Amino acid sequence: MSFIPKFEDVEAAMQLIAPHVHRTPVLTSRQLDAISGAHLFFKCENFQKVGAFKFRGATNAVMRLTDEQRAAGVVTHSSGNHAAALAHAAVSRGVKAYIVMPTSAPEVKKRAVAGYGAEITFCEPTLAAREAAAAEIIARTGATMIHPYDNFFIIAGQGTAAMEMLADINGADAVIAPVGGGGLLSGTAITTRHLAPGAKIYGAEPRLADDAARSLHSGTIQPALPPLTIADGLLTSLCERTFTVIKASVDDILTVAEEQIVEAMRLMWERMKIVTEPSSAVPLAAVLANRSLFEGERVGIIVSGGNADLSKLPFCQYA
Repeated sequence: MSFIPKFEDVEAAMQLIAPHVHRTPVLTSRQLDAISGAHLFFKCENFQKVGAFKFRGATNAVMRLTDEQRAAGVVTHSSGNHAAALAHAAVSRGVKAYIVMPTSAPEVKKRAVAGYGAEITFCEPTLAAREAAAAEIIARTGATMIHPYDNFFIIAGQGTAAMEMLADINGADAVIAPVGGGGLLSGTAITTRHLAPGAKIYGAEPRLADDAARSLHSGTIQPALPPLTIADGLLTSLCERTFTVIKASVDDILTVAEEQIVEAMRLMWERMKIVTEPSSAVPLAAVLANRSLFEGERVGIIVSGGNADLSKLPFCQYA
């Protein structure tokens, strides 16, 4: 198996997971088209099982396990959406799921993971603590590590969202997805380069967590900044696997301010009547902040998830 998935691997993932995931809708909004000056197509993975695109990759990875691996279970470390996705994908297929979560993870995501039946281990909110806790579980149980994004089958599975979107909208001038660790953006890029080779591919990132943009512009992976952004799903750094795809296929990564993220999130709630989390509003924020780049274009936007903490909505804070 190669280090990087190809489009054929995304196709294989689609065939495997299609009976188990939702084919989420692509929504449009005349009001947001008028505000942006572009023709926007929102691939609504907030309607996916567990409320996020992560269920695609997690399902693909779990279904690729050998019988021996299934018997020992799976383990990961995640602040939320991947944790819930892996827990649901594994437990629903009779596979034990061990999830390492930082104590700082949103309460809504902690509750979701527990509700899917996973065994949760909490740790300090540092990468070192997360990795150490996962390593201890692997040593004790023999569980297979399913990394949130540094995983061949995860990336291939995430690419199926763009595959569905491009089929539904019949072509795009540009495609944009949020970027944290790069699994979604990598899968989106692999798929888009094959199905819409003339389309521009963009990542979108908070300015307070702009390590992916800095990495792309410098040519080497840059460390993440301290987690200051409200987009809690975009705090992780790229890995060599995702960075390899992004360097080869992504045209640019656009960054936005916190106020722009909140405004885009509010627009999606008010104008589209859909629940989105801050991370999934970042691509729309990037489109609105770069009107001249997208004006008149058909733009596919991956809406990554809808697991917002309803007790901590940011609208009033930035009003």
